[in-house]
Amino acid sequence: MQRVILQVPMGKDLKAKAEAASLNLGFSSLQEVIRVLLTKFSKKELSLRIEETEEKPSKYLLSAMKKAEKNLKKGNTSPVFDNVKDNLAWLKKQGI
Repeated sequence: MQRVILQVPMGKDLKAKAEAASLNLGFSSLQEVIRVLLTKFSKKELSLRIEETEEKPSKYLLSAMKKAEKNLKKGNTSPVFDNVKDNLAWLKKQGI
């Protein structure tokens, strides 16, 4: 694959904010963000919605997540069902 360099003029503030946001979102660099966006855009698959939120999981949800993690480690998971009837019967038997 032949590589090219893309130059995008922008202000220093915008670049600094975009770099910080890209690292916050788990990207290794701003270049990686641009590469992903252009790849998705070229395939007409681009869908972008980024929102910061102050929401935190409730104590109940955190507790349920810890319990689920422990069950998964123990191998205590739901079997695979090929129909809803058997699934509901299994859940009822579990007291759910």
